[in-house]
Amino acid sequence: MTHPQSAASQSAAGRVPTSNADKGLSSRISVPEIAKQLRIGRLAVYAMLEQRIIPGIRLGRRWIITRHAYEQWERTCGTRSGAGLQAQPEVPVLN
Repeated sequence: MTHPQSAASQSAAGRVPTSNADKGLSSRISVPEIAKQLRIGRLAVYAMLEQRIIPGIRLGRRWIITRHAYEQWERTCGTRSGAGLQAQPEVPVLN
């Protein structure tokens, strides 16, 4: 005789991973993990966090870096929206 599984366990077993937690990834990224990806030392990552180059929040002696914020920073090469030179409107020259 087989035992029927509950609906909750059936749906959990047959679902496709959709979130970082389901894929085995944390919503946060560690300093050593960033250092490995950027091929730099941990102290360099801490310096970049202190200088606000890499997005992070300091809680006491710990740094909290969300994976989403880091990946967005990495995709945009660290540029912030609205940073840099603003395009000047073209002005017609009259002779």
